[in-house]
Amino acid sequence: MSPGRRVRIGYGAGSVATGAFGTVPGLMLLPYLTDTLAVPALAAGAIVFLPKAWDVVLNPVAGRISDRSVDPRGPRRPWLLRAGVALAACFALLFAAPDLGSRTADAAWVLVAFLACATAYAFFQVPYVAMPAEITGSYEERTRLMTWRVAILAFTILLAGASAPAIRDAIGGRDGYRVMGVAMALLILAGALLAYRGTRSAPVGAVTPGAGSLRDQLRVVAGARDFRVLLTTFVLQALATGCMLAGVDYLAGDVLERDGAATVLFLCFVGPALLLTPAWAAIGQRIGKKQGYLLSSLVLAAGAAAVLPAAGAPAFLVFLAVGLVGVGYAGIQVFPLAMLPDVAAVDARRTGSSRIGVYTGVWTAGETLGLALGPGLFAVVLALGDYRSSDSGDVLQPDSAVTAITLGFSVLPALLVLLSLRWLRGYALDETEVDRVDA
Repeated sequence: MSPGRRVRIGYGAGSVATGAFGTVPGLMLLPYLTDTLAVPALAAGAIVFLPKAWDVVLNPVAGRISDRSVDPRGPRRPWLLRAGVALAACFALLFAAPDLGSRTADAAWVLVAFLACATAYAFFQVPYVAMPAEITGSYEERTRLMTWRVAILAFTILLAGASAPAIRDAIGGRDGYRVMGVAMALLILAGALLAYRGTRSAPVGAVTPGAGSLRDQLRVVAGARDFRVLLTTFVLQALATGCMLAGVDYLAGDVLERDGAATVLFLCFVGPALLLTPAWAAIGQRIGKKQGYLLSSLVLAAGAAAVLPAAGAPAFLVFLAVGLVGVGYAGIQVFPLAMLPDVAAVDARRTGSSRIGVYTGVWTAGETLGLALGPGLFAVVLALGDYRSSDSGDVLQPDSAVTAITLGFSVLPALLVLLSLRWLRGYALDETEVDRVDA
């Protein structure tokens, strides 16, 4: 049964919340810590990473809880409202710390607030990602559902990624970060409310939670080979894009040294996704999801590698290279998110019990880990390059730091993406098998 365009758009609207939260901390939090609170790079990387590491533990638990939720609105939808409101409130606090007079106290505020954000996000993201496998049983319809989701996600990343630095820079200093945090919190709240309302007519179907303890179900999920190789591929690529996201502000300010370059880089990164997400979906229908995923991964790796000469190249060439990254990025969002419900649905049809929440809990835990390790890994690269933290962001960086920023934005992500393809080769699920099981 097709859920209809209204449900597709309504479901996709949830990406306003996930896109804003996934983008802004990855883009702004590390520079906020190193260049406004003067936290050393390694300590700042740990602050960005630790709350996300908590999500790795929490997400499978959130999935199991949503699997076992009983509500007339369905097992997933109520969590969009509850956790979405909590996430928006916690995010507003993340950048809203008063001047506590101590670098340690300021850093502790950020750590606690980010931990609260990560907890709320787990209970929003996991049920949200689980919904497509229950909304439709069609292999092709899941791709259409993901096309709307990724298109809205790309728009949100563009909006949040371009406007957050602009708001900060227009006001300046810590007040700029505070106002930016409130603005992004309102965006997150709008996405959660729209997704909750927009999916009210979505088919849910019968949800029969899998038997056994969480540990038993995790063991079964870990034994699903197609899921395992798909997750490994996706996590390595999330690590790569997390590195690039964390590096935008540094590449713009310390390598290109151009006012407004961060906004332009974001336009180049995300702009192509707004136009090419439907094109990637069409390519997937013609050559298959796996081959489409492979092709888009190679495009992203090529674009990342092309950023390597950034320090000595004209800025427009760097922007073109990042635009190529954006072309690939659109594809690596569409395909794995369309393949995940296939894997979970096949398991549910074969076993007669649903582990969809656990599957998506493990998936989002892996995604969270990759996106959290990305800034952390980039922070390690900064430290190795002798990056100098400050409370003003005006420190002249040594050549070693400029080189580290360039390598962390280009060669490192490209190698991670290429490495991920070693696991993608092992994915064997195709349309024939999905349709046979669904039948």
